[in-house]
Amino acid sequence: MIYIQAIVVLGGLGGTLAVLLLIADRFLANYGPCKVAINDRDPIEIEGGRKLLEVFYDNAIFIPSACGGQGTCGFCKITVKDGGGPVLPTELPYLTTEEVEAGTRLACQVKVREDVVVHVKEEYLNVKEFKAVISSARMITHDTRELRLKLTEGEEIDYRPGQYVQVFVPDTGETTFRAYSVASAPSSKTEIELLVRLVPGGLGSTYLHNIRVGDGITFTGAYGEFELDMSEDTELVCVGGGCGMAPMRSILRHIHEVAPTRTCRLFFGARTTDDIMYMNEFQALAGEMKAFGLHYALSEPAQSPGWDGETGFIHESVERHLGTEGRRQAFLCGPPQMVEATMRVLHDRGLTRDQIFYDEF
Repeated sequence: MIYIQAIVVLGGLGGTLAVLLLIADRFLANYGPCKVAINDRDPIEIEGGRKLLEVFYDNAIFIPSACGGQGTCGFCKITVKDGGGPVLPTELPYLTTEEVEAGTRLACQVKVREDVVVHVKEEYLNVKEFKAVISSARMITHDTRELRLKLTEGEEIDYRPGQYVQVFVPDTGETTFRAYSVASAPSSKTEIELLVRLVPGGLGSTYLHNIRVGDGITFTGAYGEFELDMSEDTELVCVGGGCGMAPMRSILRHIHEVAPTRTCRLFFGARTTDDIMYMNEFQALAGEMKAFGLHYALSEPAQSPGWDGETGFIHESVERHLGTEGRRQAFLCGPPQMVEATMRVLHDRGLTRDQIFYDEF
């Protein structure tokens, strides 16, 4: 019994000490003025003690941070060339050994305590903040809402098919963004469409499921590594699950507009017919695009009486239909398990890592 009491006492002391250290760092530490040099720009002078991510946002540098600076997404990677202190344990799960050696850090975890020299991707310096209004909103499944955002008059957004934006979530007490892939084609420069699945307790999805037509909204963009190979002889393979439909829809609507004879396939996995998205729309596209293969599969067909389509997990559908010949490029977006299983199938079919782009959510 005495050992248990000792453990409890030590644990309480440790917790109290940790809280006191946080309070001391927050309110007592005085680092004085510090300079932050970003790429080749003139250094920014700030009061020390702030996180790099906050400094970026305050100076209209909108690097990605899907978790709102909580250190749980790993998106806000930058290079610290000087200053910044040691890599923190909270950063290590998101950094490879090579990245640590190269000075890669998470901007949301680096606190400015001295002069700092950093480098961010040049493309992030061109990311803009946009104001828009909700021009339409509708439920396309029982838990997924389609939103159309109309930009302020005179504003236009340039993006590649498959990229995403970050929506500002108001009234959270801090700067909070959430990432959502664009579901519209890039030819739509004054409006974009998003798909938002309601996550119980989710800040972003709750906000976007309650926002109304006519309400204002703020977002930044565009972000993302998806880069289409527009060679006519490259077969395009799109694999999505859930709201992973959004970038696939953007890509395929773009192909329909600019290269309707292109060979391409869409594989979309859902649990039941209640989770199916845009099937009628893509069936219509398949009627116009003769080289478009369309494959929907249900993983829980017993819950969908009358379904006569494919069943099983979507990577199994890819395995059934995708051959090993020719040059292909694949885009994946969906749950991590789906992405991982599909990656194995694609590798077995001869695709190399540079031919596969993916987003997990």
